[in-house]
Amino acid sequence: MTVPTPTRDDKFSFGLWTIGYNGADPFGGPTRPALDVVHVVEKLSELGAYGLTFHDDDLFAFGSTDAERQNQIDRLKGALGATGLIVPMVTTNLFSAPVFKDGGFTSNDRAVRRFALRKVLRNLDLAAELGAKTFVMWGGREGAEYDSAKDIRAALERYREAVNLLGDYVTDKGYDIRFAIEPKPNEPRGDILLPTLGHAIAFIDSLERPELVGLNPEVGHEQMAGLNFAAGIAQALDRGKLFHIDLNGQRGIKYDQDLVFGHGDLHNAFALVDLLENGGPNGGPAYDGPRHFDYKPSRTEDETGVWDSAAANMRMYLLLKERARAFRADPEVQEALAAARVDELRQPTLGAGESYDDLLADRSAYEDFDPAGYFGARGFGFVRLQQLAAEHLMGAR
Repeated sequence: MTVPTPTRDDKFSFGLWTIGYNGADPFGGPTRPALDVVHVVEKLSELGAYGLTFHDDDLFAFGSTDAERQNQIDRLKGALGATGLIVPMVTTNLFSAPVFKDGGFTSNDRAVRRFALRKVLRNLDLAAELGAKTFVMWGGREGAEYDSAKDIRAALERYREAVNLLGDYVTDKGYDIRFAIEPKPNEPRGDILLPTLGHAIAFIDSLERPELVGLNPEVGHEQMAGLNFAAGIAQALDRGKLFHIDLNGQRGIKYDQDLVFGHGDLHNAFALVDLLENGGPNGGPAYDGPRHFDYKPSRTEDETGVWDSAAANMRMYLLLKERARAFRADPEVQEALAAARVDELRQPTLGAGESYDDLLADRSAYEDFDPAGYFGARGFGFVRLQQLAAEHLMGAR
């Protein structure tokens, strides 16, 4: 099978912190030198990506002078102009510097919370300047290790206060920016606030401007909690809250591996791409935003391996997109879907205008219904359907 070459139309984007990961981890230092932002933009352009994203501290070091900060911004702008890459998303680092050891928006220290807000407001101005449409918020330190150390209801109120203020700011400034909360259950904190998609959706409903705030789900983060990522994305789409997405690979409930997309739960990656590309109305795309890769090139790799891994992410997505297209077009799959009554779930359980009185009067719904007929009969054929998916995934069909 010929794999299409990535193009700008695929909307593949990478975080500067991903490509720029130097291999350091809690048990060992860097294994390769840092990469310059201009070089990163040029290489991503050569590989077919369309966008670069970054935290403020990725582009200029925490504590940089105004002159140092502006120099890096100008260098980035020059590289973007020369290559045509864009910045679709910007985020703020409220987790690396020691000042954020107990969080940013929810630190027990009020002065830290005020500093965090100022840092984010400054970065929002930069996001608007660069044309970013999404501002991601990952609360990596917004949490605790000890139950008695954090008043969770107060922390959620401070979180809400911060996001409400940021919503006021972009509205008053006229910025065309929406916010996307990135859930994660743990690491680096023992327990992180808003740990899953469902927690974040409930929190968003409590905000003053909920229409401005959605989700940036990450494959590994949901799977670290033992959850089904494709199912979570379907819930985000159902609520109209999939503002951005982070793609990577994860192999089970363990630390955040940040593998290449598809180098973890391949079946779930297939289901995800099928959903994103074919799960919209009438089989059209369900999501039209960036396909953003938030992964880490293995610390075993040199710079050549870094670019190989970047290309692998895009290649895996395109391979899965081709496999999903073939799966949907297979007549046997269509027959299996019908046998599994997948489309029947779209049919309302109640008829048009039917009330509970009508339901109670319908003897076929209860009195004359034969539940015993489901014992040993009337199977759904889900295993057959999954096998067909696996065969397409393996290129056997």
